[in-house]
Amino acid sequence: MQLSKIYVEIENEFGELSRYKHHLNGRGFISATATVHPSAYIESSAYVEPDAQVGQGAWIGAGSWIDRGAMVGPGVFIGANVHIGQDARIGRGVKIGSHTRIGDGVVVADGMKISHDTIVADRQVVKPDARHAAEGGFAKAA
Repeated sequence: MQLSKIYVEIENEFGELSRYKHHLNGRGFISATATVHPSAYIESSAYVEPDAQVGQGAWIGAGSWIDRGAMVGPGVFIGANVHIGQDARIGRGVKIGSHTRIGDGVVVADGMKISHDTIVADRQVVKPDARHAAEGGFAKAA
């Protein structure tokens, strides 16, 4: 993981301070306990929280937030202002449109496409819908 050498401390709504470094590829905020591949791009206003993981070649858009313990697979594209919930699992090559909320504990199968302005409820499994598989694998919660 390529990080700057300077920590930034940010206070949350409970008055607790969290330490982040800037990822050198995009300058996004990365928790000291998160794991982000050096080739991932994290926009400067995006956050990756403690114990989260971001895979090789992933793109995290402006204002997006990867919550605690979430795993973002290789080659994933996450648009602007997206929230990936705690302990969510985003499979390889997934594309998530802007202004989307992926709930806590959600599992998204490899290669899925989730449209912008979508809400996926907590603990759902998003997998291909047989009717739409030929149209590019748009997501449907199971």
